Amino acid sequence: MIKKTSLLALVFWLLLVLLSPGLVQAQTGLTILDSSAQAEFPSRLIFNLSAESDVNITDIRLRYTVDRVSYAQVISEVYIEFVPATMVDVSWALEMVRIGGLPSGASVEYWWLVENAGGNKVETAPIRVQFDDTRYSWHSLTEGKVTIYWYEGKESFAQELMAAAQQALTKLAEDTGAYLERPAKLYIYANSQDLRGAMIYPQEWTGGVAFTRYGVIAIGITPDDINWGKRAIAHELAHLVIHQMTLNPYNDLPTWLDEGLAMYAEGLLAPVFRAYLDKAIAENSLISVRSLSSPFSAYAEESLLSYAQSYSLAEFLINSYGQDRMLELLLIFEQGSDYDEALDKVYGFNMDGLDALWRDYVIIPAQPIEKGGMHPALIGTLAALATGFVLILGLTIESWVWRRG
Repeated sequence: MIKKTSLLALVFWLLLVLLSPGLVQAQTGLTILDSSAQAEFPSRLIFNLSAESDVNITDIRLRYTVDRVSYAQVISEVYIEFVPATMVDVSWALEMVRIGGLPSGASVEYWWLVENAGGNKVETAPIRVQFDDTRYSWHSLTEGKVTIYWYEGKESFAQELMAAAQQALTKLAEDTGAYLERPAKLYIYANSQDLRGAMIYPQEWTGGVAFTRYGVIAIGITPDDINWGKRAIAHELAHLVIHQMTLNPYNDLPTWLDEGLAMYAEGLLAPVFRAYLDKAIAENSLISVRSLSSPFSAYAEESLLSYAQSYSLAEFLINSYGQDRMLELLLIFEQGSDYDEALDKVYGFNMDGLDALWRDYVIIPAQPIEKGGMHPALIGTLAALATGFVLILGLTIESWVWRRG
């Protein structure tokens, strides 16, 4: 019995020796001395390799894959330029300007393929590197599938934001049946300026970004403007949830549905949006549902009206037909259905039919309009536009910002 045990141990030891990476490298005449990566957030990710061989090393390739939700695994390969030698040190930088940037919390898996003049090859084991925003000392708070990271403000600040996030998720599930399928990370920057410093192509009005394929949201929230922050979190979380549930390689959501559900998740429509909607109703200048299916206008007034109408469309469908129908609509969009077909399958009308029914839902009896073209009741509401405009723009332009993720 002792002899059999010793023999088994010897066989096991030989297998370990034969399969040892170091010995494989020695047998091929190639040795990897060092492999590393350094993140320089948000600009670049630098990969380094040192290798030696008994004959010239002639070919080095870097392969990497970004960890994100995708229809298929995408592996990028980089041919490294270098002078053939028996010992080499090479570096290559993934410049974020080439890919539009990665959010804090993203990760990249990489490995090297090295070949020498004798035709011998070595492939290193995959290594995962985090691409984190290390400029700040982050605190974290986790509840369920949501983790909030912040660096300015007390823990009560994060707890209040977490409560708003959980409330938004509950409301979204109750109203639409949609829910988080994968964990979400929320990075709360102390202000919009710090947020823009975390981005490659920031716009001066950017207030929040949802990187839907990474499960990451980044928002600039000052502790003294937490009410706006709560609405922004609800808005961005809705984008994340809806995109997780409808991701497909064939078709996007119509913009009015995507933005409408995000606006609806915030709660009651903000007065500035309501004012634009009421004014358009009174002046018979509403935008058609079919037009709202495309990206919104860059002009502020038309953009504000587009968001307001989208909210109203989502409200109409949820209030008139219920949660089950909305969930069914989202699941049909997940199959890549086109806009008219999806609506017809669930509700029995296309976008033009929705447009007609929705207008009956919102249009109110005509009221006298003053010479300037504005209802007297709207004047006081629109006066708030001047003070709230900067905050609103953070969300109005956000529609194209989060799509980059």
